[in-house]
Amino acid sequence: MRAPLVPAAPAARRLAGLALAALAGAASAQDEPGYTPDDALLQQVETMARNGAAAATSEQGSGVRVEVKVGKLDPRLKLAPCLRIDPYLPPGLPVWGATRIGLRCTQGAKAWNVSIPIRVSVYAQATVVRSALPPGTVLDGGMLMQSEVDIAAAPGAAVPDPALVIGRTLGRAVAAGATLRQNDLKPRQFFASGDTVRVTALGPGWQVVTEGQAVGAGIEGQSVRVRTDGGRLLSVRPTGDHQVEVTL
Repeated sequence: MRAPLVPAAPAARRLAGLALAALAGAASAQDEPGYTPDDALLQQVETMARNGAAAATSEQGSGVRVEVKVGKLDPRLKLAPCLRIDPYLPPGLPVWGATRIGLRCTQGAKAWNVSIPIRVSVYAQATVVRSALPPGTVLDGGMLMQSEVDIAAAPGAAVPDPALVIGRTLGRAVAAGATLRQNDLKPRQFFASGDTVRVTALGPGWQVVTEGQAVGAGIEGQSVRVRTDGGRLLSVRPTGDHQVEVTL
């Protein structure tokens, strides 16, 4: 004979109800879609990226074309509703190539701070290699041409004009059709250790030119020490044939 059903105690029923509510809430949170920026915010992000890229390319002159593609936030993010979201440029992060723009909630029930991926393409005239070249190649005009390329597509400053690198030596291999960049070139040696060099000292609103003796070889992009006629030892940057500069 089957035992009669015993009604659940009130306390047990309450616990069961709380458990079911918790499970339902968890399921709802998991099914909730991630935050998606609206069109107005995406336009703000694109404008900020364009302005940042324009500032970075101000020295390129006319004919520079900037394109910005705004990505999507990680769909796994569960962000609280927000009345005001301010985009910002993360400190030290260039608005160039594959990068990010910060999004900060400043008016909401819960503050949050995330970033959204963007790609900034900067099209300008630059030097392109006609065919694949090995390291050690001494460049001549027939190896190079000028074309519109995305100068932000890879690290390193693009060489704007082929004439600037005629006679320079490649420090590494360059693929056919690749944009020639400064870091593809072997650094130049402007003077040897012991040579006399022209020292230009720069300060706020003033400039002094003197002479000194190089304590080491003057390699492009590397600092070197120079001893002035007065015996002072300076750390300077080579800027050309037997020329250095220092900011005091």
